[in-house]
Amino acid sequence: MRIGVDATCWQNNRGYGRQARALLRNLVSIDNQNQYIFFTDSSENLGDIPSGVELRTVRANLPTSQAAAVNSHRSIHDLWWMSRALSDPRLDILFFPTVYSYVPVIGKAKILLGIHDVIPEKYPHLTIPRPIERRFWQAKSALGRWQSDAIVTVSEYSRNQIATYFNISPQKIYVVGEANDPVFRVLENPQVTPQLRNLGISPEQRIIIYVGGFGPHKNLENLVSVFSKIVQQAKTSDITLVMVGEFRQEVFYSQYEVLKRTIEDLKLIKRVIFTGYLPDEELVVLLNISTVLVLPSLMEGFGLPAVEAAACGCPVIATAASPLPQLLGEGGLFIDPEQPSELEQALQMVLSSLELRKKLRTEGLAAIRLLTWETAAHQMIDLLNQITKS
Repeated sequence: MRIGVDATCWQNNRGYGRQARALLRNLVSIDNQNQYIFFTDSSENLGDIPSGVELRTVRANLPTSQAAAVNSHRSIHDLWWMSRALSDPRLDILFFPTVYSYVPVIGKAKILLGIHDVIPEKYPHLTIPRPIERRFWQAKSALGRWQSDAIVTVSEYSRNQIATYFNISPQKIYVVGEANDPVFRVLENPQVTPQLRNLGISPEQRIIIYVGGFGPHKNLENLVSVFSKIVQQAKTSDITLVMVGEFRQEVFYSQYEVLKRTIEDLKLIKRVIFTGYLPDEELVVLLNISTVLVLPSLMEGFGLPAVEAAACGCPVIATAASPLPQLLGEGGLFIDPEQPSELEQALQMVLSSLELRKKLRTEGLAAIRLLTWETAAHQMIDLLNQITKS
């Protein structure tokens, strides 16, 4: 089969870009039966495109990875050029790894559409604040669901949410899981890099770490509020909150400025560190030396930062509105994201109990061994074979 892949998300450093790169690299490496054609609209940062793939660069005034910004959109010309390229009649299957980059197409190819979660639909005012952009999103998402022959998502949790919210038959929705990149692992002797030291991070600190975006749905105001209470107590007055994620050139809706003002108002400037984007080689060290990772989002379709933290032996506290309770089991503590008292209680338990931290570390490491990108790639191959027969 000739399988076309919308690879315009390849350059994105957020979750869906990471997921697409890992899945597609593993898929191409083990699938020697099919031919893959990757369509992109930018030549930047494509050095890790797998060998053996046919790469086609489509003309664009603004790459999709930038046009997906909360205050931007793709031009009619860019949509037309990409649509025309993806409508190649020689394709048997066309795979959009994320609905964010979907464009309407015409052709005989079966369409496989990736939908990670229903967060933009359940929390539209927290993810797409401008009404006109919200309407564009709703129209694009609806058209993508209508045109797709199958939908692929990242967890059973998201599968159930998508089926219920959009009233789609579960038989049309398939799960292809995620996993941590092998770089995320327990380091025998983690060495704090010069960049981390320049940020004010040292291995002597007790660190609460957050990794991800700064959109309002990530529920970070609650995290900061709870943290302000934690550091007022004698036993936990030494804790530092480290928040990892791009905030200077973030393309999605960001609450960074609001968080910064809140931290200033609470007199926590010296207790909270914003690192900006960190490459994996820096992040793995930070996760190894952190005391606990907190992922307090109102919803997560998968929750990859929590899985990456568990792979590094870092205890996890995460939202129960996610697949993480099933993925990590006893390897995490799971809280109602709308109940700050639950987060505060969970943090007190983890910070005060070495025994609990050891248990979370051991159980978390055991749980993530069951998650591999090779397994995900085999799930994807099975799905590709299934939709060609339908």
